Order: sequence, then C-alpha cells, then structure tokens
Amino acid sequence: MTTTQAWIRRTAPRAVLSRALTVPLVLALVAVLPGAVAVQPGPGTHDAAYWLQIVICCYSGTRLAAMVLSPRRRLVQGSFWLFIYIAMGVAPLAQAVLERTPTPVVGPRSDTVLAAALVLAGIVAFDLGAVLARHRPSLRTRMGGNQRPPATVHRTRLYLLVLLAVAGSGLLVTQLGGPAVFFSNRQEITESVQGAAGAEAASEAGSAFLRGFGTVPALLALLFLTRWLVTSRTARRSPLVLTLWVAMVGLNAIVNNPISNPRYWFLTVLFSLLFTAFPRSPVMYRAALALGVAIALVVFPFADRFRYEEGTDRPQPSGSLLEPLTMKDYDQTGMVANTITFVGTGEGHSYGRQLAGTVFFFVPRSVWTDKPHDPGTRVGEWMGMPYPNLSSPLWAEFWLDFGPLGMALGFAGVGYAAARADRRYVRRTADDSGPGNVPAVVVPLIAGYSFILLRGSLLQGMGRVGIAVMCVLLVTTFRQDRRNQLR
Repeated sequence: MTTTQAWIRRTAPRAVLSRALTVPLVLALVAVLPGAVAVQPGPGTHDAAYWLQIVICCYSGTRLAAMVLSPRRRLVQGSFWLFIYIAMGVAPLAQAVLERTPTPVVGPRSDTVLAAALVLAGIVAFDLGAVLARHRPSLRTRMGGNQRPPATVHRTRLYLLVLLAVAGSGLLVTQLGGPAVFFSNRQEITESVQGAAGAEAASEAGSAFLRGFGTVPALLALLFLTRWLVTSRTARRSPLVLTLWVAMVGLNAIVNNPISNPRYWFLTVLFSLLFTAFPRSPVMYRAALALGVAIALVVFPFADRFRYEEGTDRPQPSGSLLEPLTMKDYDQTGMVANTITFVGTGEGHSYGRQLAGTVFFFVPRSVWTDKPHDPGTRVGEWMGMPYPNLSSPLWAEFWLDFGPLGMALGFAGVGYAAARADRRYVRRTADDSGPGNVPAVVVPLIAGYSFILLRGSLLQGMGRVGIAVMCVLLVTTFRQDRRNQLR
C-alpha cells in the first residue's frame, strides 16, 4: 500500500497537467496548425497527395500530442513524432499548397502520391512495432534476471575522454584557422573543412572524420560530466569536475554552436543536453517537444541567414507565410518521390546492398571497389542536380533496398527498437540515480541524433555514429570497482 501511495503522489501532478493541456494541445497540433496551412492561398491542386498529407498531419499530430502528454518520458519516440509532424507532415502540406518544392520532383505526380502513401504506411508500421515492444517482457525478465552488472562510467576513462575531446576539437580548430571561423557562416566553414582535408573527391571521408572527431567527443564528454554533476553532490563540490565541465561547455560553444553546424546536429546537441541535465523532469520533456515545433517553424528560417556569405545567391522570399517550409531542410517527401522514380526507371531495388554499404561504411573504397555511394548523391546525380548532395530519408533508404514490404518491416523494427530504448531509459533513470548511468546519457543522444538518421542519408550519419560508439565504449565498464566509480 505504501508503494501504491507513493506512485500516486508521484504521478498525480502529471495527470493534472495532462488534463489541463490535452484539449488545446491536441487542437493546435491536429486541427489549428494543419488547417491554417491548408487554407493558405496557393496554386496547388487538392489531389490524392494533398489529402494524404492532411491525414499524415492529423495522425502525427495526434501521436506527438500523446508523447507530450504521456506520464512517461519517451524520448526516442517523441523525437520521431516531432520529426514526422514537421518534416513529413506540415512542411510537405505547405509545399503542396504552394505547388513549390525545395528540390525538383522529376517524376510523375503518381510517384508523389505513392511517396505520401509510403510515409503514412511507415509511421503506422512504426506504431505497430512500438506496441509490440510495449507488451513484450524485457530480455532480463525472460532470462530470469540479469546476471551481468549494469554498464557504468569508469572515472579514469572519463578523464581520458575529456583529453580526447580536447585533442580532437583542438585539431579541428587549428586546421580550420582558429575559433573565429566557427562563428562565421556555414558556407565558409564547409569550405574550410574541405580545404583542410584536401580538395580531391577522395577526401570527403577525411573531412567527415575530421569534423566528427572534433565535435562528437566534446559533446559526449559534456554529457557525461553533466550527468555526474546533476546526480552527485560530491562532484558538485569537486573543483576538478567543475573545471572540466566549464572547459567542455566552452569547447562545445565553439565547435558545436548553432551558427556553423547543420541545424539537425544543433537539435542533437540541444535535445541530448536537455534530457541529460533534466532526466526526470516531465516539464522539461514536454517543453522540449512542444518548443521543437516552434524551433522548426521559427528558428530554422531565421538561422538560414547564417548559411551563406553576404552577396551570394540564396533563396529569395516570395511573401507567403508558408515560405519557410519550402526550404531545403524540408525536401524529404520530394526525395522519397524522386527515389521511387529512380528505382522505377531501371535501377531496381538493391536488396540490402545499399544497407551493407552503410553498415560497413568504414571499409575503404580501395578495398571494396564497388561499394555503394550515398543514395542521396546517386539520386541527385541521376536528376542532374548541380549539387547532388541531397537528403535520403529513411523511407527512401528502405524503398531503395527492399521495396514496400521491406520498408514496412524496417519501420516496424525501428518502432520496436525505439520503444525498447525508451523503456530502458525510464527504468534506469527511475530506479538508478547513480552518476555513472550509461543509458541515461546514450538514450538522450540517440533521441537527438534520430533527426539526422531519419532525414538521411544513413551513410552520411554513420561517421559520427561510429565515433560516438567508440567514445561510449571507452568510458563504459561492467566491473563493480568502487575505486573508479563516479560518486
């Protein structure tokens, strides 16, 4: 009875907050915002693609509202539905109204209709996978208990990660010509990175590694130190830990600032830091998801001015309120349609070959001579785009590899994995408040990085994933050595 009363006291304020927010939040996400977009004047026709986009907006808006109002913090699923609502729902609806897309759609209108239908099928499959995971007992329960000690952070190895972050970020800053470059526009810093790695096409992997090595260790070191300070009074009294944390904040302010970095990487930094610093706050969780909509609709268009140098060509506003939703950040549905056309013109499905190239991204082309290229680049070159480095959403990746059935099964698997990760995060943050809790840092990082993986391409995102995995393995231990535990 005491446990039940404690559970009621813990969950009652959340229930009251949910009841107060349910009606206005659901109305805003499901009806007001999509309706305001749909009634804007524009030359677009109200065909099947238009109505499918409205269905996607209503479905994803309902699910996003459910994530915000949920008494449990479902970080990965919440990030998924936030991306779907903006990038695959509201933005394509605005483009349908204006009959204007960020990237040209070269195929027939039927391919755009099929693309919208595939997006809808994918998010339904995601939901089915999440439901399956929700009602399936954990592996620890099925095995009759977990015999292996939980993953914890090794204190000495965390100090090594800090040194690695300083070395990696220092190398990046030195190669690019100093900290001032990181507060200029993105065009200039991209040119600096390419110049530091070399001008040849073969240096593309080198420039990605240079930037990943200069940004990922710094972010992870900050996240682990933040977790340590949030959960440990001893750490907050330690001059060494406080000094390291301040140093990592300064380092991230240079290499991971929102001016010189892609917007989706900035969302990764923001979400992972917020969820790590406030692991048990339902208010922060709800605010992050709700404000994510405002960031995508307001902050991203404002930040577009930092992408180009003064005097260079940039998208010109047309005066429409929907103009910000037609920029290149929201070309996902159009690229799904282009990938469908690309496959249908004779390329066919690769039946796992493209995915194999993503998984084994670290194998050099000198060893694997016919290693698949980035799918966004392949489709862009086929389209004749002058800058073929385009996005390749997860729907396009699954379609390119496996077709409709494989795409549905792929999203069901993604939903299952997302729900399992969220369950593990809730369990570890509720039952284990220790500062060395590895999932309490890794799951928020996955939630933030899911924006990049969903937008695609997977191949471009794998470099930072590989570096992050190495950093996590560096600091993780399963030994219960109290001398090196975080306290």
